[in-house]
Amino acid sequence: MPAEVTWWGHATCTVEDSDMRVLTDPLFARRLAHLRRRRGAVPPPDARRADLAVVSHLHADHLHVPSLARLEAGTRLLVPRGAPRAVPGLRRLSHLKVTEVTPGDEIAVGDLRVRVVPARHDGRRLPLGPHRSPAVGYVIEGEARTYFAGDTGLFDDMAREVGPVDAALLPVGGWGPYLGEGHLDAGRAAEALARLAPRSAVPVHYGTYWPIGMDAVRPHEFHAPGDEFVRLAALRAPGVAVHRLGHGESVRVEVAR
Repeated sequence: MPAEVTWWGHATCTVEDSDMRVLTDPLFARRLAHLRRRRGAVPPPDARRADLAVVSHLHADHLHVPSLARLEAGTRLLVPRGAPRAVPGLRRLSHLKVTEVTPGDEIAVGDLRVRVVPARHDGRRLPLGPHRSPAVGYVIEGEARTYFAGDTGLFDDMAREVGPVDAALLPVGGWGPYLGEGHLDAGRAAEALARLAPRSAVPVHYGTYWPIGMDAVRPHEFHAPGDEFVRLAALRAPGVAVHRLGHGESVRVEVAR
């Protein structure tokens, strides 16, 4: 069966490949601190079913302990090195098989090979937290090669570190009106796409959560990044098929032959 990607909102996707299900940065909450889910229903229970879940970094909208607690017993979970020390709640998830990873690692899960690649992002749980942990991305290799970037900024060796891929799941926005260092907006994501040159791409990390009380403030910052990425990708990477999915929608990954 061809590989397939389903976007559940924010950075949460299911990648189905080689009869395996990989879940990225699981987040199943209606509300997270000052953030409220403004678009798309909370993913259904079936979305929690995975053979493997991967976490890109320790920020609470990517490493969400209550969401991880809902994964089925026995699920393999990859987290950046140092995550259990920095996030004590992880150590209570005894029903999961937790493995700490760092860029350069390769993990075999069934017929999949998962390569851990660098990201340019602050990997700490808190902005001034003492425990450092690398932010990472993942390349899921089975029938297809699917790159999940997590959160990252552009970096010079991105194409070399990631390698050839068939599909790229790229963050194009955030959950507030301004993106700091170590993020991709729609323009930088289009530049990343030009460097990576996959066959297809799916924009993620936008249009899901928004701060409470800011619903009427700069709403285009919430709604626009997906469409803006599609527009800019057509200019900078015209050979890449970009699929702007709705929440819960899926697309099959086209594989180079």
